[in-house]
Amino acid sequence: MRYLITGGAGFIGSHTCVELLAAGHDIVVVDNLANSRRESLHRVETLTDRNLDFHQVDLLDTQALAAVLAPGGIDAVVHFAGLKAVGESVQVPLRYYQNNIAGTLSLVEAMQQHGPRRLVFSSSATVYGDPHAVPITEDFPLTATNPYGRTKLFIEEILRDLAAGGDWSISLLRYFNPVGAHPSGRIGEDPRGIPNNLMPFLSQVAIGRLERLEVFGDDYDTPDGTGVRDYIHVTDLALGHVAAIEPVGDRSGGVITCNLGTGRGYSVLEMIEAFSRASGRKVPYEIGGRREGDIAACYADVTRARTELGWTATRGIDEMCADAWRWQSQNPDGFTSD
Repeated sequence: MRYLITGGAGFIGSHTCVELLAAGHDIVVVDNLANSRRESLHRVETLTDRNLDFHQVDLLDTQALAAVLAPGGIDAVVHFAGLKAVGESVQVPLRYYQNNIAGTLSLVEAMQQHGPRRLVFSSSATVYGDPHAVPITEDFPLTATNPYGRTKLFIEEILRDLAAGGDWSISLLRYFNPVGAHPSGRIGEDPRGIPNNLMPFLSQVAIGRLERLEVFGDDYDTPDGTGVRDYIHVTDLALGHVAAIEPVGDRSGGVITCNLGTGRGYSVLEMIEAFSRASGRKVPYEIGGRREGDIAACYADVTRARTELGWTATRGIDEMCADAWRWQSQNPDGFTSD
């Protein structure tokens, strides 16, 4: 099979490229490199001893995107491309709506014109907003507490409407908090500027690039007062996409929605402790105020992914932290270390 991967040079995209190539598929990658680096894909090719077809294309560039799809031969699309920082989305919401929603419209319009009609969408647990209970099942009410989450929610609705018109097969994968890195230490999370997510911030504090971690609030209704999240190893997440893309190809049409997580939540303070164990370094931190758009606790019920996709996350918190530290310690400046 030959798959198009949007945002394939990014953190989750690059790890999924590894697993798809390892499974024997051919891949075409489009990425505008706004928050990623071409070097990640060079390393994907080295890790798998296989080549991929890369195009530096922004999804909003409809002509360039159509040129990638027009020759045909693409069996399905895995759609990762999009801006993803909760805090930033609150500050610049219009940028998120334009990039994420308009970019997806551009993609599906090109797919509708040139094929294929099979899509795996990188959604998010943020579509559940502030959930009324945990663990979260796929039939929970949908809402959002920040513009980033609303872009994911709106895109899901667009894709459901699209599939209702017939002959589209779509998987909506709502995943929780991706962390870790490839066990080789060759690819990992390398955000531009100050990290917005916990694990890369922890890593950069431990390696000395940042002075300390700010913990956003310690007065939530959780065991230690800090936010609780379902952290999932990025390799497990990548394998979830491999599992999802085959059912997409086998179904005659419609939408399947699955949570991808571990079913277990860890607090910020628990993650700091685990990362300190893995790195052998104390991670200095300070308690700050709550961050707008954040919620107290969020972790998944993963029953549907197990039954529908035959997929289960297998890597625990210690492996997540150990792999993240291996990546950071071997690449102290990210992909610019070489």
